[in-house]
Amino acid sequence: MTRSRILCISFSDIRSDARVLRQLDVLARYGDVTTLSYGGRPDAAVDHLEIDHNLPSLPQTLPGVVKLALRRFSSVVLDAPAVKSAKELLGQREFDLVVANEARALPVAFEVAGSPKIWCDLHEWAPAERTHVLSWRLLVAPFMHWVCAQYLPRVDAATTINNSIAEMYSDQFGVRTEIVRNARPFVPELSPSPAEHGRIRLVHSGGAVPGRNIEAIIDAVDTLGEGYSLDLFLIPSRQGDAYWQQLLNRISRSPRTTLHAAVPPDELPTALNPYDLGVFLLPPHTPNHRLMLPNKFFDFVQARLGMVYGTSIETDRLITEYGLGLITPGYEARDLVDALRATTPEQVQGFKRAADEVAEQMSSDGDVSVAERIMRRLTGG
Repeated sequence: MTRSRILCISFSDIRSDARVLRQLDVLARYGDVTTLSYGGRPDAAVDHLEIDHNLPSLPQTLPGVVKLALRRFSSVVLDAPAVKSAKELLGQREFDLVVANEARALPVAFEVAGSPKIWCDLHEWAPAERTHVLSWRLLVAPFMHWVCAQYLPRVDAATTINNSIAEMYSDQFGVRTEIVRNARPFVPELSPSPAEHGRIRLVHSGGAVPGRNIEAIIDAVDTLGEGYSLDLFLIPSRQGDAYWQQLLNRISRSPRTTLHAAVPPDELPTALNPYDLGVFLLPPHTPNHRLMLPNKFFDFVQARLGMVYGTSIETDRLITEYGLGLITPGYEARDLVDALRATTPEQVQGFKRAADEVAEQMSSDGDVSVAERIMRRLTGG
């Protein structure tokens, strides 16, 4: 029997994109996968088309910006440098199924030869991806809304990360999206690490991106003083060299903060396991921030950590329901300081035990089932 020809498009480096890596594990069971992305070939792909990492995936050239400003979206939709490169790399290759990761990959997906089925995996609410940035809000947000309106009603399957965002896609674009969370596979060999006498060990992992509020966590641990430490596992931003240097300078001035190199996604739970509380204080600058249910939430659970999150609809619900940790009412250093000063080491160990109890329930097993159901439907497998 001939295996399906599957194309997976992602304007990211898939090798460090945990969500797409999990997706590839499913795709590879149903066909031969070609990846089209920044960075090198992921292990699950049989072929790879690499986009130059210096090429932006949105129309940021001067002609492109002018077209965005004039709302000439149909004439700019294939103008982004990375999109042009993707089309050239694809040429006339034919595929049976295309998986477009995020809405910005949809225009390329619909250019692929062979009349493929199209599955769009919407990692977040696309029209508001970076609306905390004025230029993005004025120029790109209307374009992304147009892309969703033009292409989403024509896809054969759509997924997103939680019910709140799924309802928005349904209300605004009439698209039924199935839920594939950012959960990761169950790690059965881990258990909560023992407490360290006299110290609560905080940890944060993820991209070193402006707006992630990492500085507030550093300020908090410095204010808390003896009895607290912070370890950071950070991926430098591809576009944020200046910010990365500023962050390195801030870390170097903190006697209680230690920076570690990023680890591969599969190794992250084991790397985080020795700590006590995973921390994320993301201010709700966009709807995606307000409705987030990020990878790191599930990373912390599989690592058997308690957690501290700034208040957010989806994470508040799960933290409260399962007793997983603390919710701060705000997103500043003093909010974290107040929350931690009111928490005992015994409570922290209780949060870690709660994570251990729900780790299998909160694994990616259910999400894999959804993805496999979609693949059987689209490939006839």
